[in-house]
Amino acid sequence: MAESESVTSIDRRAFLKAAGVATGAAVAGGIPGIVAAQKAPSFPKGTRLSILEWVSFVPASDVEFKRLAAEFGKLAGVEVTADLINMNDLNPRIASAIETKAGPDIIMMINNWPHLYADGLADVDDVAEEIAKRDGGFYDISRRINMVDGRWKAAPFTMGSGVWNYREDWFKEVGANKFPDTWDELRKVGTALKKKNLPVGQAFGHSLGDPNSWAYAVTWCFGATEIDDKGKVVINSKETIEALKFTVAFWKDCLDDGGLAWDDSNNNRAFLAGTISATINGASIYFVAKRQFPEIAKAMNHAHMPKGPAGRFYYQGGQAHGVMKYSKNQQVAKEFLRWFMDRPQYDKYIAANDGYVGGPTPYWEKHPLWEKDPKLVTFRDAPKFGRWTGYPGQPSRKASEALVKYILVDMYAQAIKGMKPEDAAKWAEAELKKAYA
Repeated sequence: MAESESVTSIDRRAFLKAAGVATGAAVAGGIPGIVAAQKAPSFPKGTRLSILEWVSFVPASDVEFKRLAAEFGKLAGVEVTADLINMNDLNPRIASAIETKAGPDIIMMINNWPHLYADGLADVDDVAEEIAKRDGGFYDISRRINMVDGRWKAAPFTMGSGVWNYREDWFKEVGANKFPDTWDELRKVGTALKKKNLPVGQAFGHSLGDPNSWAYAVTWCFGATEIDDKGKVVINSKETIEALKFTVAFWKDCLDDGGLAWDDSNNNRAFLAGTISATINGASIYFVAKRQFPEIAKAMNHAHMPKGPAGRFYYQGGQAHGVMKYSKNQQVAKEFLRWFMDRPQYDKYIAANDGYVGGPTPYWEKHPLWEKDPKLVTFRDAPKFGRWTGYPGQPSRKASEALVKYILVDMYAQAIKGMKPEDAAKWAEAELKKAYA
């Protein structure tokens, strides 16, 4: 991240100063004075804090998280451990910790998992409302996915979207001087690219990020939803069948044949190997390209999800931090979250991510990193088109169950494998009724 630090360090200080916060200081209403003033802490000697996070697709992000965790430990006189594991391994670890009532004090929550694990999470209303008050309120989707029955069950941490990573040079070779604005237009361009042996790539395996980014977004773009606003399962609709028919045609005309077995890393490797021309992903492909394949980075760009008959939408979730109800260190955990999310610390974390994730409030849309590289602006703006799993109903434990069971992903995968779209929609209806029962 040397490039990021050298370019943004001065701008970042100006950014914080303009916000009325000097780097290294805490804002009013932030962490306790004993920590903010870097004085001796009041926590009992021997206090420990254990944190469980995902392994980010941006290595510098993990380095900065651990550095900040260690810094808090020194300031607070607390022994802090931060364990990082694969994103897809978080779900079983959380379930096991809650069942055994033992494990980390803080665990990362993804998407609307706070609804799935609400009974095992402590309320963090004080922390969340403090952050919201300071930074002008959370995005609506952050509030919805982290609040359960009016109580904050996790403190919003970041927002992340999978947007289209694509090769501008190859798109221009088939007459597309900009990324197509609609799904039908993208299919035409994708067909031409596949004929040149430059297919589009899309994952349909069981992985939390990229497969769901297609399944939910395309469903919404075609006007379909899992449930209605009353919670009734309505996936078996003409809109869903049209989305399925489109996906099957897109698969045949445009997509790489390996995608049914892909997870969140396969498409990264394929793009960087030059075997696919576009894929839905975070900014991690771009960051690796800038470090290792500068010619690819120069030739690629990012674009929004195309519009469908119902509009443009993203599967949008983000990450949050849950304080576990079984934890004997809940107060220490909350103070860590207050401190980490305070601007001087969180600014460093956002800068280390370099655009891979954004903040949970619109305040962070003003960060200088977005001006540093215009190719990242798509990620900044994506939350404006975001919806939550279970839309238009409220986020719920049931919607979380449908998400972690990959029901929508499997609906599309089965249609691609040859199941009639009408039968795939009926299958999804039956599975969703079990989840939403």
